[in-house]
Amino acid sequence: MRGAKKLLTTAALTMSVLLMCSSFATTLLIPQEEFKEGGDANGRALAYLAHNLLGEGRGTAYDISTILILWFAGASAMVGLLNLVPRYLPRYGMAPEWTRASRPLILVFSAVCVFVTLVFDANVEAQGGAYATGVLVLMTSAAVAVTLSAKKRRQRAAFLYYLSTTLIFGYTTIANIFERPDGLRISLFLIGGVLSLSLLSRALRSYELRIDSVNFDPSALALLACSSKPLNLIAHLPDNFNAADYREKLSRERWAHNLEADARIIFVEIAVEDPSNFSSELMVHGLDEGGYQVLSASGSSVANSIAALSLAVRDMTGQVPHIYLDWAAGSPLKNYIAFALFGQGQIASTVHEVLRRAEKTLQHRPVVHVS
Repeated sequence: MRGAKKLLTTAALTMSVLLMCSSFATTLLIPQEEFKEGGDANGRALAYLAHNLLGEGRGTAYDISTILILWFAGASAMVGLLNLVPRYLPRYGMAPEWTRASRPLILVFSAVCVFVTLVFDANVEAQGGAYATGVLVLMTSAAVAVTLSAKKRRQRAAFLYYLSTTLIFGYTTIANIFERPDGLRISLFLIGGVLSLSLLSRALRSYELRIDSVNFDPSALALLACSSKPLNLIAHLPDNFNAADYREKLSRERWAHNLEADARIIFVEIAVEDPSNFSSELMVHGLDEGGYQVLSASGSSVANSIAALSLAVRDMTGQVPHIYLDWAAGSPLKNYIAFALFGQGQIASTVHEVLRRAEKTLQHRPVVHVS
């Protein structure tokens, strides 16, 4: 880390000196009219000096080196995306599973580059505005992050220094946006496209069985092994652990589904930990609450967890379990949004659909009952 800090500091100081010197030199050596739109130095001041002062051969060598530097800069940006996108977006359900592979992503990113180039008619000035906006927003975000970090650590001197840096970058970003609004437009277009595709991907993938593994603790294993009868799993909210509530729930399910008095009943309770995680592992605990047997677990989605748990119970016991659920109250649209964003709502229909896709054979599929 110390070596990386020295490297970044050296690079930043070197770049600062080069930028100031190049700005000073080009201002003194290039006529003002050449900087205007249509002038030979517009967007290529150093190249103009290289060709005019060093000769065409060295000027061409400078052009080639500039192209290679920008080429490698773009390649490094793509390498960064190829490392970040597969690591995070599929994990949160915001991209299809195929984005974990590098080759399809390279084709997608290349297509985006071609699209942007065509939209801007390969105009260096227009694309430069978008690039400048992106870089400034990135640097402003970094400045805000270190400012908040310094404030949290109560480093007063560092906080004031980083705050001033944040204000400078913030002002520069706003000024650049007003001067070159093309950058803001293309940035907002790309951000909106990424967010829209991510939300669409998460909605389309909501019915995947996305529990990586189901593990039972010794108590749960003992609870499942104590009877050879088919299991009846009754879903129960994990917020009321008392015998009276379990008794009332069981009585209602017996009445609604005409369950036999000696039916093997186990309550299932799923607590949502972090709905942003698209997939998760399920650790199931066996409990005895006032004489009622309970399987308790935590997952990223209630419906997916119940479906995965029922399939694991089937595989372990050799019996196809029956699952008893309630219809969600309220608007179907509201429930669907709650399911897509927070892993709750539309539980009954979602459990059925997840099981239908995960197990094609009807006789082997856990049976869903809804009242």
